[in-house]
Amino acid sequence: MRRLLETEHATLINGESLAVLRTLPDASVDTVLTDPPYSSGGVTMAARQADPAQKYQQSNTKRTYPTMLGDNRDQRSFTLWATLWLSECWRVAKDGARIMVFSDWRQLPSMTDALQAAGWQWRGIVTWHKPSARPSLGDFKRDAEFVITGSKGKPLMHTRTCPPGVYRHSVNTARKIHLTEKPVALLEDLLAVTAPGGLVLDPFAGSGSTGEACLRTGRRYLGIELSPDYAGLAAARLQAAASLLGKTAHGSESEGQAGMAA
Repeated sequence: MRRLLETEHATLINGESLAVLRTLPDASVDTVLTDPPYSSGGVTMAARQADPAQKYQQSNTKRTYPTMLGDNRDQRSFTLWATLWLSECWRVAKDGARIMVFSDWRQLPSMTDALQAAGWQWRGIVTWHKPSARPSLGDFKRDAEFVITGSKGKPLMHTRTCPPGVYRHSVNTARKIHLTEKPVALLEDLLAVTAPGGLVLDPFAGSGSTGEACLRTGRRYLGIELSPDYAGLAAARLQAAASLLGKTAHGSESEGQAGMAA
């Protein structure tokens, strides 16, 4: 594993999520917010193992992205794998910590089962409505993804507002640098229920959009990304966001354990 970025506000590690999570201390993070590979995009095994660009992009899209890694598990292995990393997230989370995990409709049953098997209390589902999603001829438009929410015991309250259960955000395809990138504005909305200044763990950092949302809302960020290509893009994105917001950023190429704790 390599720490590509380590600052007072953000740490980005290039490595396998489960291996890195096992190096983190108990009860050290305030929130888990992550967007894992769905291993979805089809019903059959062959469809699930197709290249992510074929599964998640429209056929007339000309833009290319670095390959997503770990997006080809079958249903049973996906559920077991999710239970393993969610269990590690539960271990490193503080009592009262919240967890928010993205999922599509196909993996919703597996992910909610895995969340509970890992020890988290399932608290509900937030819907992300995507107004620009592609239509499905003769069927309901699949214009939503979901955020499974949970907590480690009774959740701590960090806001006196009542956030909605449905958020409407379009994907900015011209600016995104990851195939399945989530809008930063959506991630900022989700962070509203988390501890200001708290440490947010993201085991599947992708292009670093969650990290950018953390910096923009005054949270600290610990991201893990398997793909060297995306880890490099995420580190650059976090450095740019930190500079724009006036936060100091120093990159590193150190080997070894992750050491950012709350």
